[in-house]
Amino acid sequence: MSNIAGKAYGMNVITPLRWWTAIWQKIIFWVVVKTFPYFVKGLLTLSLIHYARWTIIGRNAFPRLDKSQPKEKLTYSYMLFESNFNGSWDQYIDSFSFAIPSGLDMFWRWNIRYPKSIPLQGFYRYIRFNQIETDHYYNAYPLASSNDVKSAQSLMNNLERFAEQTAALSDEEFERAYNTFLNENQHALGSMGQSPVMTLQPDPEAATPAVKTQLKTEEV
Repeated sequence: MSNIAGKAYGMNVITPLRWWTAIWQKIIFWVVVKTFPYFVKGLLTLSLIHYARWTIIGRNAFPRLDKSQPKEKLTYSYMLFESNFNGSWDQYIDSFSFAIPSGLDMFWRWNIRYPKSIPLQGFYRYIRFNQIETDHYYNAYPLASSNDVKSAQSLMNNLERFAEQTAALSDEEFERAYNTFLNENQHALGSMGQSPVMTLQPDPEAATPAVKTQLKTEEV
């Protein structure tokens, strides 16, 4: 599945919003980031997330690949949500919803037919319906989880500092310092490896007739 590269899953969700609410949404993004960052502070507690970003795309902002390509006349502007994370699709949506429910509602509340992040069932359907499958997903370190990357960065910084501090030590002093270094950094010395097969995004085609009907009614 092209959404998955090693331990990571790449998600792209694009949702429509009216052009005038898109302007208001940009203001909300700016205010939250500059003035009320606690609305997204819960994201920092989720170690499974590599990256997450919301972007507003105006209805006249989509690029033309060539001058011969007709200009699109779109009714709606769009909000693009991009994220890379470890774990399953279900685990991510659950964690995201529980970590920053008020933040999700603030970011998506102006989007067409947004159901709120709680209860989860409606939010599941909304994300699943608007998610775009990734055609190509490249991961430079597919066997590294988000925590693996953080551990490697921490270990590298500590190792550089250790090399500077021990350059002039005697053999006996270096041995004691080295053993102390290993003891303090052993949590960052784990080896990377394959993770269990993740639960994939629920397949709408495998849904019950009732759910299929509900998904179709949510089409913009």
